[in-house]
Amino acid sequence: MLEGLLGLIHLVVAIWAILNILGSGASGLSKILWTLFVLLFPIVGLVVWFFIGPKSA
Repeated sequence: MLEGLLGLIHLVVAIWAILNILGSGASGLSKILWTLFVLLFPIVGLVVWFFIGPKSA
């Protein structure tokens, strides 16, 4: 039960992060690389993106 809830929370946060990345003012290649980073390294990618990733316009 707890694993499912944590998985759902992670999915929502990852989707939110990806939407923010796509809506940022970063270049196309930068958006692709940040999106891949968030998807390939779920926890670390989200933490790194939160602190140093591209910000929404």
